[in-house]
Amino acid sequence: MSGQRYKRTNFEDDETVSPGGTTPTGGPFSPVVVLKASSGFWHRRSLLECILFALVIILGVVIISMAVSRSQPTTTTIVKTVVKHQQQNLCTTPVCVSVAASILDSMDRAVDPCKDFYQFSCGGWIKTHPIPPGHSRWGTFGLMTNKNQLVLRHALEKPMLPSSSKAENKTKIYYQSCMDPNNTMETLGAQPLLDLLRKFGGWSVSDRSGQWNSATWRLQDVIEVTHSFGLFTFFSVWVGEDTKIKDTNILQLDQGGLGLARDQYLNKSLETDKVLQAYLTYMTTVGVLLGGEYNDTRQQMMEVMQFEKQLAEITTPQEDRRDDEKLYHKITIGDLQKMAPFIDWLHYLNSLLSVTKYKKLQSSEPILVFAPDFMKNVSALLTTMQQNDSSKNVLNNYVMWHVVKSMCCCLSKPFTQARKVFAQVLTGIKGDEEKWRDCTSDVDNTLGFALGAMFVQQTFHSNSKQKAEKMIVAIKDAFKSNLRTLDWMDPQTKAAALDKADAIIDKIGFPSFILNTTALDERYEDLEVKDNEYFLNNLRDQKYFMKRNLNKLRKKSDKNSWSMTPATVNAYYQPMKNEIVFPAGILQSPFYDQQYPQSLKFGSMGVVMGHELTHAFDDQGREYDKYGTLRRWWTNSSIENFNKRTQCIVDQYSSYKIGKDNIRGKQTLGENIADNGGLKSAYHAYSKWIQGHGDEKPLPGLNYTHRQLFFIAFAQVWCSHNTPEAEHLSILTDPHSPPKFRVIGSLANSRDFSQQFKCKKGDAMYVKDKTCNVW
Repeated sequence: MSGQRYKRTNFEDDETVSPGGTTPTGGPFSPVVVLKASSGFWHRRSLLECILFALVIILGVVIISMAVSRSQPTTTTIVKTVVKHQQQNLCTTPVCVSVAASILDSMDRAVDPCKDFYQFSCGGWIKTHPIPPGHSRWGTFGLMTNKNQLVLRHALEKPMLPSSSKAENKTKIYYQSCMDPNNTMETLGAQPLLDLLRKFGGWSVSDRSGQWNSATWRLQDVIEVTHSFGLFTFFSVWVGEDTKIKDTNILQLDQGGLGLARDQYLNKSLETDKVLQAYLTYMTTVGVLLGGEYNDTRQQMMEVMQFEKQLAEITTPQEDRRDDEKLYHKITIGDLQKMAPFIDWLHYLNSLLSVTKYKKLQSSEPILVFAPDFMKNVSALLTTMQQNDSSKNVLNNYVMWHVVKSMCCCLSKPFTQARKVFAQVLTGIKGDEEKWRDCTSDVDNTLGFALGAMFVQQTFHSNSKQKAEKMIVAIKDAFKSNLRTLDWMDPQTKAAALDKADAIIDKIGFPSFILNTTALDERYEDLEVKDNEYFLNNLRDQKYFMKRNLNKLRKKSDKNSWSMTPATVNAYYQPMKNEIVFPAGILQSPFYDQQYPQSLKFGSMGVVMGHELTHAFDDQGREYDKYGTLRRWWTNSSIENFNKRTQCIVDQYSSYKIGKDNIRGKQTLGENIADNGGLKSAYHAYSKWIQGHGDEKPLPGLNYTHRQLFFIAFAQVWCSHNTPEAEHLSILTDPHSPPKFRVIGSLANSRDFSQQFKCKKGDAMYVKDKTCNVW
C-alpha cells in the first residue's frame, strides 16, 4: 500500500484470470545487475578503480563531476593503465568499466561469500540505498520502476496535438485529473463519494437524513448495484477461460470480501493488536469525514470488523488453494442456487450482464465455483443475518465500507491522509512519494496499453526482442537437457514434459495492437475520461473494465492478450496459454543491456527467463498440458516422486525466519520451485555458451571469474530493504519468499555455486549432501 487505491494490479487487460490458481505466475520479479553508484564511491575505492572511472570520463561515456580530496591520476598514468589492462586481457570497454564499478559498490567484500552470500553481494547496496519516502520496501525493482516512470511522465506531460490518437489524449487527461492542478478534489471534498453512497441506497453512518431504511433494504439490491461497478463484497464474479475446455470463456466465482489479510483477524484481539486498532481508527476517521458522529461511527465500524472476522474464519487460506484440479467445480446456476440460496443468482447474474448484448441467462448456464465450501458457509451466515434489522444494518455498513475504502483515496487530502496513517501501521511506510509518480502508476493501471504505446516508442528497440528470444532459446535448451537426465520421472511423463517445454510461447516487449492507432482507440472507445473529474474517471474505469470483461462470455479467448502493460518491470507465466511474457519495461538497461558480459546477462535476465519457464512445471503449472488445458497428464509414479521432492522444498523454506515469522513454505512453493529451476537452467545455459565462445575477458577491479560473477549478478537482483511491517505482511500474503531467501534458498541447492566459490564443510553456504532439487 503506497498511496494508490486498490486497482487491477497486473491485470488491466482482457486476461482476467482465476484467483483459484490460474493467475499468471511470477511477479513481482525484477532482475537487475545493480548499476547505480553511491555517493560515497570514491572514499572506498582503490587507486585502480579511480583510474578506471577516470578512463570512462576521458572516453566521454560516463560524466562524473565530484570533488576528490586526493590528487587525480595524470593522463599519462591513465594511458599506461589502459595499456597494462589490455596486456592483461581485461575488458576495458566503457560498459565493462561502469558495470564492474557498480557491482563492487553494491558488495560487502568484508563478508565471506561462503558464510552469507546475500550480504556479500548486497551489503554495499543496502548501506547506500535507504527506503525512500512513500515506500515500505525498496530494491532494484523500485529503482527500475522509477526510471521507467520518468519516461512515462515525460510522455504524459507533453501537450496534446491534433495528430495524437484519442487513446493517447485520454491518458493525458486522466493524468491531469489525478494531478489536479486546479485543486478540484479539495473543493469537492467528500461530495462525490456521498453522491455515490446515495445512489447505492445510503449509508447509515454518514446519512443523517434517514435514507437507509432496514424495512425496505434488500441484500440482493445492494450486491447487484455495487458489483455492477466492480466493487465486490462477499465474493467476486468474472468471465474467464474454462481451464478444462480450450478457447471457451465461462462465468467464474470465488471467495472474497476481507479488508485485511485473513490471518490478521484470526486469534487477534482489538485490545492488543495494533493492526486491528489502526484499521478501526481508519474506518472511524473516514466515516466521520463523511458526516458520521464519532462514537456512533466507531461502534458501527467495530461491528463491521467483527463481521469481517467471521468471514475470515470461513475463508480458505491461500496455501490450501494450490491444487487447481481440486479447486475446479463446474456447476450450473441452478446448482449454485441450491448450494448458496442467500440471493437469487439468476437475477443477480442477469443484472450484471445487462450492460452487454447477451440474452438473459438460464439456470442451466455453467459457472466455475472455486470455493464451494466458502459459498455454503457464507450463505448460511448471511441468511441468518438478514432476519433482523440490526444485522441488516451491519451487512449494509460492511458493503458500504468496502465501497468507501475502494474510492476514498480519489478524494481530498483528509481522506488520503487517513489512509496513509493506516498504511504506516500496516506496512511501516513513511512520508509521501511525489504525486506525479502516484499518478503515473494510476494511468498505467487504467490506460496502460495506451501509455505503453508511448513508452515503447521511446525506449524499446527491435533488436532487443531478437536478443531476448535468442537467450530464451538457450535457457529452454538447458532446461530440456536437464529434464532428460531426471531419474525420478518415468519416460512417458518425461516425453510429454519435453513436448510442453517445446510448446511454450514467448512474448516479448508489447502486444502489436498498441502501435495501431485505430486498434488502440477502439480498445478504449467506451472509457470516458474528463478534465477535473478524477473520482468519476476512476468510477467510469471500474464500469468500463466490468463491461469489457463480461463481454467475453461465450467468446473464444484472445490468444494475443497480455496481462501486464508494456512499461511494467516484471514478467509472468500464463498456464492456460502455456506462454512466458516479458514486457518492454524489464528488457532495458540497466536490467538488460546487450553490451553486458554474458555472465551478467545470464545471471540476471537469464535467471528470470528460467524462472518463468520453470513455472510451467511447478506444483500448479505442471497440472496444465502443452495446450494450456487443465488435465491429468502425469503418471501416478511421477506425481508421487514430484510431491516428495516438492515437500523437501516446503520443509527447507519453512525453516527460514524473518523476525519472529517463519516463511510459509507451502504458500511460496511455486515461486521457490521456479527460483531454483530458473537459476539452474540459466547457469547451465551460460556454461554451454562458454563452451561455444570461450571464456569472457575478466572485468577490471573484480577478482572474480565470470562463473562467480554469474552468481553475484543473480544475488544483486534481490538487493533490497523492507520495513519490519512490510516483511510481516509479505509473510502473510506473498507467494514469494523474502528477497534474501530467494538468494540463500536457491544457492543452498546449487552445487555449481558451492564449487565456484570453493565453499567447505562447515560453511553456512556449503551445499550439503542432501539438497532439494525438483528441476
